[in-house]
Amino acid sequence: MPLTDPACKNARCPADRPRLRLADSQGLYLEVTPNGSKHWRWKYRFGGKEKRLALGSYPAISLAQARLDRDAARLKLKGGVDPSAERRDERLTRKVRLGTTFEAVARSWHENWKGAKSARHADYVLRRLEADVFPAIGAKPIAEVTAPQLLALAKKIESRGALDIARRAWQTAGQVFEHALAHGMIERNPARDVRPGAALKPRTKGEFARLEPKDMPELLRKMQAYPGSVFTRYALELMARTFVRTGELIAARWDEFDLDAAEWRIPAARMKMKTPHIVPLSTQAVDALRCLHELKGLSGLLFPGERDHEKPMSNGTILGALKRMGYAGAMTGHGFRGVASTILHEAGFDHAHIELQLAHQERNAVSAAYNHATYLQQRRRMMQWYSDHLDQLRQGAKVIPFKAA
Repeated sequence: MPLTDPACKNARCPADRPRLRLADSQGLYLEVTPNGSKHWRWKYRFGGKEKRLALGSYPAISLAQARLDRDAARLKLKGGVDPSAERRDERLTRKVRLGTTFEAVARSWHENWKGAKSARHADYVLRRLEADVFPAIGAKPIAEVTAPQLLALAKKIESRGALDIARRAWQTAGQVFEHALAHGMIERNPARDVRPGAALKPRTKGEFARLEPKDMPELLRKMQAYPGSVFTRYALELMARTFVRTGELIAARWDEFDLDAAEWRIPAARMKMKTPHIVPLSTQAVDALRCLHELKGLSGLLFPGERDHEKPMSNGTILGALKRMGYAGAMTGHGFRGVASTILHEAGFDHAHIELQLAHQERNAVSAAYNHATYLQQRRRMMQWYSDHLDQLRQGAKVIPFKAA
């Protein structure tokens, strides 16, 4: 017969028995031990095997509650779910949640995520996490991080004027939470609870700081007399003569160059648009590279870092040199691209040739790439003219405007 509350309350296990089992109904029973403890169990079969599910202790779990819990477990069993396995998974998930910090999960995410990214970009993302995110929420269990805490760290970054970095920190944290969500560490992604656009200042669009062409002669003369590292001086010269992006220059490797053919072929993996790029080299650029090659040491990089020769120089080296020469806020490494574009357009060179050399080709669903050798001969002449023009500017010679056919 089914159990009653008085029967449960008065149940005793004889001292000579390890346990006493009092059956209720549909597999539910109360297990009583000699020391007086009483526990609810539910006996069922799954996959052809007999199993038992613990439902709690009596009287904390009453007879009525035990029956409700049994019925809920029976519904799961009917749906093809093993209640014991589900309970085990829930315990494991709770253990992981309580013992896993945001920083530990973020590093796990980064290790998995970086495989499809360039080494430079992956390193940048990790450094941003270490600088801005980990100090704020890194030590917290990831399941306890809330949207207000995430917003607070983004606002702190924003307060120093780094609007773009604030948004990127938010987005990267969101990717970490998605990783945790997929692995059962959390039940929701707090980065989705608040839209960055509703809480952070909008990013302002504007060009990188750059000089006007009329100010270039003085800069070129200062560059030639730069008293800092010889590697930095050559980096500045090549930046001016090739007008590639800063990241493309500082991570350049010697095996990308054919000095006899006067060509620099940048692989797709290092280009912003993920397309191979050819930089025709002027005679001045080739001369600079030959001199630089004599100083290169054991590194395969053109511009190895001062401490670790297997890593490129810092992304801020060129910006720091310009600052020391008095151009803080007025000129950047990227600014050489803008100056070159202005001068070449004013000189009458074809817009398509200039844009191709700047690797500004747009992508769309029809054309995802372009022939990187297009207009190569025209671009060779253009790059040589531009280097000659820079020499004339530095020497203070009278410049005769060039009108391309």
